[in-house]
Amino acid sequence: MEIRRMHPQEAVAVSDLVVETLRTTNAKDYSPAYLEGIVQRKQPADILAEAEHFHFYVAVDGDRILGCGAIGPYWGSLTESSLFTLFVHPAHQGKGIGRQLIQALEQDPYGLRAQRIEVPASITAAPFYRKCGYQYKPGHTEPDEEGLLRLEKFPVQSDTPPAPREQP
Repeated sequence: MEIRRMHPQEAVAVSDLVVETLRTTNAKDYSPAYLEGIVQRKQPADILAEAEHFHFYVAVDGDRILGCGAIGPYWGSLTESSLFTLFVHPAHQGKGIGRQLIQALEQDPYGLRAQRIEVPASITAAPFYRKCGYQYKPGHTEPDEEGLLRLEKFPVQSDTPPAPREQP
């Protein structure tokens, strides 16, 4: 398996993976109507748009895409980043692919420069992110109006506290 930046011609396959994962894995925590709203925002053109703004990665085995994920600046910040669209195909979950994607994203230039990385996590994915060292943002232990949990990680270890947060 290899983790690398997504090629534009892979947007359809990535969208298909995301949609299938939403409709299967996330179905235990969200209504079909909620999931279909997200499906409409994860079509190939949407994936390409994300890849224009963020560093979008895929986990591939030969010509099969097993997972995906992206990292970019948190609301334009130079010191904070966010993870986006992290999905592993249902048939390949629990095999370490998601953890490898997280590691690749955290080693991306956006991850390396970040004093804080935030992830808007689904209810389904929150336990996974917690295992990867992400913690609930203070006061954000319940899903927000988008149905997401806000988790964060402070990857830079230093003796000084992180800089004050920039407002979105």
